[in-house]
Amino acid sequence: MKLHPSTTQQYQTVTGYFPGGVEINAQPFSDSLYMLPEIAPRAWPVTSFDALTIEHFELLAADQPDVVILGTGERQRFVHPRLTHPLISKHIGVECMDTNAACRTYNILMGEGRKVTLALIIEKK
Repeated sequence: MKLHPSTTQQYQTVTGYFPGGVEINAQPFSDSLYMLPEIAPRAWPVTSFDALTIEHFELLAADQPDVVILGTGERQRFVHPRLTHPLISKHIGVECMDTNAACRTYNILMGEGRKVTLALIIEKK
């Protein structure tokens, strides 16, 4: 599904998503990633939801966002609070949702000027 007809050079915007990947500013990505509005997508070494560790969330906390939107794949799954402790201890919110909803939510929060991190788990099939 396409979300925006045009791209933006100033901010990282999800412009579409498809089975097995997403488009950021019309550039396709098929590996797990994380990004902020002002920071280009970066590889996130997560191979599956079940492979998440506390270290993955420490990496997200380093950017000190207001909130992390976690796309968990085709369906919504919830992360155990012990894994998200690096975020919660710094008063950084965490919202888990399926990847498509995460992409839409990120775009809305980014448009409101929020410092939001989008973290997407893109599993290989």
